[in-house]
Amino acid sequence: VQLQASGGGLVQAGGSLRLSCAASGRTFSDYGLGWFRQAPGKERELVAAINRSGGNKYYADSVKGRFTISRDNAKNTMYLQMNSLKLEDTAVYYCAARSTIGGGVYYTLQSEYGSWGQGTLVTVSS
Repeated sequence: VQLQASGGGLVQAGGSLRLSCAASGRTFSDYGLGWFRQAPGKERELVAAINRSGGNKYYADSVKGRFTISRDNAKNTMYLQMNSLKLEDTAVYYCAARSTIGGGVYYTLQSEYGSWGQGTLVTVSS
């Protein structure tokens, strides 16, 4: 599956952004999905993950209560709604996908994902 992330930009602290990840090439609903981010000088980290149907979700502690991951299988698109943004949320955000037969499963390790989008930059200013 090919992934295209979009929606990044410059936002003030406390503001909101919604990222999108559009998929093509395969049956979207066959994939577990995730959002990762990489801040300057830091390792890439998982932000959130979602299972095939969208019913099971995982959030990193750093974003819990502020970010919401969702997916629309009819539109072949995943979203990340980011509210109450903080300076430390500044990073390049990547979407990732992993083909799976496990309907209720989401994946939390980078090595578990086989397809990656190109990244979209989110910059939070004070």
